[in-house]
Amino acid sequence: MKLTMIGSGDAFGSGGRLQTCFHVETRAGAFLIDCGASVLIGLHRHKIDPNTIKTIYISHLHGDHFSGLVWFLMHAYYITRRTELLTIVGPPGIAERYHAATEVLFPGSSGLRRRHEVSFVEYKIGQPMEVGQATVTAYEVSHPSGAPSCALRFEADGRTLSYSGDTEWVDSVIPCANGADLFIAECYGYDKPVPYHTNWKTLSANLTRLGAKRVLITHMNNDMLAHVDEAKSAGVLLAEDGLVLDV
Repeated sequence: MKLTMIGSGDAFGSGGRLQTCFHVETRAGAFLIDCGASVLIGLHRHKIDPNTIKTIYISHLHGDHFSGLVWFLMHAYYITRRTELLTIVGPPGIAERYHAATEVLFPGSSGLRRRHEVSFVEYKIGQPMEVGQATVTAYEVSHPSGAPSCALRFEADGRTLSYSGDTEWVDSVIPCANGADLFIAECYGYDKPVPYHTNWKTLSANLTRLGAKRVLITHMNNDMLAHVDEAKSAGVLLAEDGLVLDV
């Protein structure tokens, strides 16, 4: 697996970073994890053809993690003229939330007669699913979004990539991260409590419990970005837009 951080920022663009989106290449093809509103900007920067992306996995239904689907699918219709199936995997209600968002932003666009199929698949919490280019397991976390918010564990090419999604610390991230070759952890703040988000002081106290081979922190606000040297000295990797890692 090859990981490219298309967007590593929070909802507010702290540090000038794009919203959350990770591109993963496998032998079976490419997929995205989360799809923030800035997805097309990030893909263009890295010269990635959106038509090569076969599946998009969504962790939860907040705009900075899923609303890029609206632009991705409009772009597929008007610009790249996509013909290949796109599979979108997300929490219960993913299809309804997408249709509501696209109708608010571009009225009438949900009725476009596409040249390609779009398949929406809902996670079964706690049950491994072979869908798209990976076996994915969703673990419910604590981050209200009008639907279950999930940490996600991906297995492909004999490797494991895990992602916390957005959440305050909950023990359900431990089985998601345990044994993973790379665990991407949301680390929104440094030491101040922020409802339904994890900060560095809490995460650092639980690093050994995660049991992941490597930990990469992402989704940092300005306060956390000012303390990244402390996190780096603790042995974690630091996300940034454009970072490329072999998993």
